[in-house]
Amino acid sequence: METVNMKVTKQLIYVLLLAIGAFSCTQEKSVDLKVLQLNTWIHGERVPGASGGIVDLIDFTDPDVVLLCELDAGSETPLTQQLISELSKRGKTYFGDGKNLQTGILSKYALENISVLLPTVERHRPLVKAQITVNGRTAVIYSAHLDHMHYAPYLPRGYNGEGGKLDVPVTHPDSILADNRASWRNEAILGFLQEAEAEKAKGHLVIIGGDFNEPSHLDWQEDTKDIRDHRGAVVRWDVSQMLYEAGYIDVYRQLYPNALTHPGFTWPAGNTSARLEDLYPAPDADERDRIDFIYYYPQPGTIPVKACIVGPPASVVYGKIAPDETDDAILTPQSIWPSDHKGNLAVFRISPPTKHATSHP
Repeated sequence: METVNMKVTKQLIYVLLLAIGAFSCTQEKSVDLKVLQLNTWIHGERVPGASGGIVDLIDFTDPDVVLLCELDAGSETPLTQQLISELSKRGKTYFGDGKNLQTGILSKYALENISVLLPTVERHRPLVKAQITVNGRTAVIYSAHLDHMHYAPYLPRGYNGEGGKLDVPVTHPDSILADNRASWRNEAILGFLQEAEAEKAKGHLVIIGGDFNEPSHLDWQEDTKDIRDHRGAVVRWDVSQMLYEAGYIDVYRQLYPNALTHPGFTWPAGNTSARLEDLYPAPDADERDRIDFIYYYPQPGTIPVKACIVGPPASVVYGKIAPDETDDAILTPQSIWPSDHKGNLAVFRISPPTKHATSHP
């Protein structure tokens, strides 16, 4: 049976081959695509001045594409339109997807073929999809926010999936995953994988990002089983495993493969601008996890060159804000931090199309 490390090595070798294949293109011909992902925490209403903080964040990081969630779906003045207007005053032009849903996309590139995946039923949040053209190549972008119920990483930490205290922690992987699968997360990702198959087949760069409300199996292996209140649990979390088996790559973990030195915590963020009691559902636990992601499907001519966590260099641990004493690449804006999550920033180097394409192994 192929081990996780063997498959990660194969993916890294493939990406290296893509980089070698793209080397013939001069650096002047390459274009960088910068992608920012952020949960806005109830459309910027939980922190005073949060909407301005989101504008400042986008202005500061200057992304080409912004993937947002927890937007004010159906409101008359969507947060995305407010952001576009305020950024325009700063001389920056962004296009919005215009769907006015709970997830959304902003882009410096014109958005084409905008659509919505998955039915809008309880907890089965829709994904917003749009297409952009970068340096002659097509990139298909998906913005996601997966179901927050049955948050199974709480089980080994002594809480149930809704944040209630348990008499005894649940540590067996089968029991943890059984509860995890009571959510709509795996159905949502299955729908994405099926829909995106046609885009992959066309050689399009596929990027999906958002708050997945579930950790990565790459962060819950043997080397982390006895820390962060994992209590010995090694868990092959469904969403990351499904993406991984379909050939998608977690950008941050690809560039920083050591989950001990670079855990990349995104939740709960140590946001000193928020009320502390609003930041943690499990005050008696070390609930730190990486649950916000940017994934991509590797294609010839597209190479991830940078990735970092964006937000305060602190997390909530046992009900208190504590500094992240890690080696993580964390970009910390000086403005108000708007969210209880940290975000992700990734940069892809995109070469112009060539006559020869390398198929995915």
